[in-house]
This record gives sequence, C-alpha cells and structure tokens, in this order.
Amino acid sequence: MTPSLSLDTTAFEPVPIAPGAAPRLFVIVDTEEEFDWNAPFSRGNISVRAIRHVDRLQRVLSRYKITPTYVVDFPIASQPDGFDVLKALADDGQARIGAHLHPWVNPPFTEDVTTRNSFGCCLGEALETKKIEVLQAQIAQSFGRVPAVYKAGRYGFGPTTAAALEALNFSIDVSINPQMNFTAQGGPSFEAFDTTPCLFGQRRRLLEIPCSTGYAGVAGAFSPMLHRMMDHRVLKPTRAIGVMSRLHIVNKIMLSPEDSTLAEMKMLTRALLRKGVRTFSLTMHSPSVEPGCTPYVRTAADLSAFLDRITAYCDFFFGDVGGTSSTPEDFFESLEDSRQEQCS
Repeated sequence: MTPSLSLDTTAFEPVPIAPGAAPRLFVIVDTEEEFDWNAPFSRGNISVRAIRHVDRLQRVLSRYKITPTYVVDFPIASQPDGFDVLKALADDGQARIGAHLHPWVNPPFTEDVTTRNSFGCCLGEALETKKIEVLQAQIAQSFGRVPAVYKAGRYGFGPTTAAALEALNFSIDVSINPQMNFTAQGGPSFEAFDTTPCLFGQRRRLLEIPCSTGYAGVAGAFSPMLHRMMDHRVLKPTRAIGVMSRLHIVNKIMLSPEDSTLAEMKMLTRALLRKGVRTFSLTMHSPSVEPGCTPYVRTAADLSAFLDRITAYCDFFFGDVGGTSSTPEDFFESLEDSRQEQCS
C-alpha cells in the first residue's frame, strides 16, 4: 500500500511568539556525501571528502557567534573522515549535531533505489522508522550524543515521519519547506504551510521549525496563487516565473545562500518580518564548502561569493534587523520553560 503523504495541518499547532520578540536566526547545514546532482541516485555515493573543508564555513559563522546545526546523514556519521571534524566542533560547543536521512545510502537496504524512494516518507512507516533508528544509533556511537533534531533529506517528511520521530524520542523537526510541492517527483507537498513554528505529536509535543521559504513582491496575499499559475507546465516555456520575479511582482525565495541572492534574502526577511515572523532558518548543503561538489559552488570564485553572501546576510540580520543567533534546541527549551512558567 502506498503511504499517504498528506499532512493534516490541523495537527500542527502554531507556536505563539510575541510580536516584539527579537528575530532568531538558526543555521541548518544538510551535512552529506558528495554526489552528481544530475545523475540517478546510487548507493555507491558515500564519499565525504568535502567535509574536511567545513572550517571555511565555520570561520564565518563563528565571527557572529553562531552555533550551526549540522544535520548529518549516514555516510557522514559512519566514516571517521566524515564525523571527526564535526565531533571536535560539537565537543567544543561550536556546533550541534542532528540527523539527516538520505534513504538510498542509509541501511537497511531493502527498497529499490528510485526517485520516489529518495523521499523517506514514501518508504512505509516500518522501513522509514528503521532507517531513522539506524541513523540515530550511528550518530550516538560516532558523536557520543543522541540527536534531538531531524531533517528529512529532500524534504521527505510525511505522517509516517512524524510518527517515527515521536517513537524515537526526537524533539525537533526542521524538514517542512513551506510553499514547496514535490508531488511531481512522487514526494510531499507543503503548499499549505508557512514559516510559523508549530507543535505536533500524538502522545507528546514535538517542535517543527520550517525552512524559511516564502514570497516577496507587490502581489502580496495573491502571491501563492499567482506563482502556481505561472508555474503551470503550459506556461513554463514562457519563463513567466522569471519575468514576474524580475518585475518584483511575485518571487518565491528560500533563505539560502546557495540559490538566492543577497538582495532576495533581504527581501524575503523583510517580507516575513512584516508578517510577524520571528524565526528564520538559513540553510545550505555541506559539500558547497568545496568547489565542484554541488551545482551552487562550482569554482573558487563561486565559493568566495557563497561565503560573502553568508557574511553580508549576517551583517544585515544582526545589524539592520537587530536579530540574535539561536539553535533549534535552545528555542525548544525556551518554549518549554515558558510553558512550565505558565503552568506553575
């Protein structure tokens, strides 16, 4: 039976945040093996050489006293070349470690390697849960700490994922990518979600911190509908989405230095702030620290520009915006402390 990928939005309770609260910035790094993004998925892609250069990113973040969360997948967690440098950072308090599932390189290997099966939520509850459990145990063994934060590779989060995280005692998920739709590849759709942090869970409450993806432009409240219309396959040859973006009518932006410009990241941040958003997730992939390992950073010049965008955005966020750095765990603990105060 094909598992349902439809998330019941009513099962996610928005977290109330005071309008005057200082904006928080989380940095989430999808920490994974290198592979050809244009080739089919393969169980043989387990090289983790790029992570030796993570200091290039860490130096920038440390300048702003940011503690990033490296969500690591199985190839990273199971090879000393992958976890040694990150364990040293975590042991020194400079980083947090979470879990990141790439099903095709994460045992047990019982499913066919297909595009649909690259989304963990498509595997069925038993297999998805087992893969996350194996990953969790490997992280505990390699890093000496049990991860509290989970991020599904390729945003493969569905009802079975939520059940697995609750059963395996995770506290926080950072998988949901608002306004994105992956159904054309057999994956989930998050078009019904926005960037608001939420609580979910049947027997205990877990925290969802969505990716910071949203709309900017003069279309305002009509942005989602207009963008979906322009994204229709009939209009794709006209490149209508690009035209709308250049005209500042509607632009769907993800807060990432990889596929967004500095101007776009600032534009998105201001748009979300006007809506009352106070939590922001800056996301990227660990192989981008080495030229040639992702489509976003192909050359030394690309790498320099990538790091410069992170620097300039941090200057903006901590300067113009007046924001503060945080981690998912710290935010979760602050919510728990607040809840206990209200109950006492």
